[in-house]
Amino acid sequence: MPEGPEIRRAADTIAKVIEGKVIEEVQVGLARLESPAKQLKGQRVRQVETRGKAMLIHFDNGLSVYSHNQLYGVWKTAKRGSLPNTKRSLRLALHAEDKSALLYSASDIGIYRYEELPSHPFLSKIGPDILDASLTWQKVSARLLDKRFCNRRISTLYLDQHFIAGIGNYLRTEILYAANIHPDLKPKQLSSEQIKALAKQTLEISHRAYQTKGHTVPGRLAKTLAKTKGSYESVRFMAFNREGLPCRKCVTPIVKAQRNGRRIYWCEGCLGDTKS
Repeated sequence: MPEGPEIRRAADTIAKVIEGKVIEEVQVGLARLESPAKQLKGQRVRQVETRGKAMLIHFDNGLSVYSHNQLYGVWKTAKRGSLPNTKRSLRLALHAEDKSALLYSASDIGIYRYEELPSHPFLSKIGPDILDASLTWQKVSARLLDKRFCNRRISTLYLDQHFIAGIGNYLRTEILYAANIHPDLKPKQLSSEQIKALAKQTLEISHRAYQTKGHTVPGRLAKTLAKTKGSYESVRFMAFNREGLPCRKCVTPIVKAQRNGRRIYWCEGCLGDTKS
């Protein structure tokens, strides 16, 4: 499933195509969207934004398109009149004068009045967006120590969209690896310095993933790895999907485990006595 950085990049692409433009034609692939979608025709797109893993397209008439890709959904763009060659099912097409924004395969999609969004079943429950410019490491620290979250295992907490929206499986591994925090610990077990490190890395890794199309390896090392002939996955991450390969910091083999039904990776050598 795409995580916050990937959804934000998709939103950036969609915004370049339709933001500020009048939608001249609308196509839908779900019967329940046919009636509300008619109200989008002739409207100007005011803004394309993300909230965690959800994308919102706001129109001048006060309507908003909500979509969540889940496992299979994907947004695409194309020159108007030239649809992508794909076997995916078209859910929604927004055609501006010369280009189109197209949503395929998603099932979690709806059209709402802007004032209805705060009570949306998903949006009403999520925490702050991981890429929100106003989210500081101090605010992340405060959430880690909040009584709602401080007594939960970090491996669980970092997949909970109520905590922070937009963090998923690969970001969970990469953040904990960068902060040198064992996934089975709870925030209340961490020192103040560990909380600070975890909060800072939560933001730094997520923003790096957004800026580099999903890569979490830091700058200088990333440039070195880019010169190798390794696979895409082998040069993309510090720990995720690197089971058995040497840690990039201490050469101890990376281990793989299951937490919350999802795979997670860490380095036993780097963690040392921080495991309990």
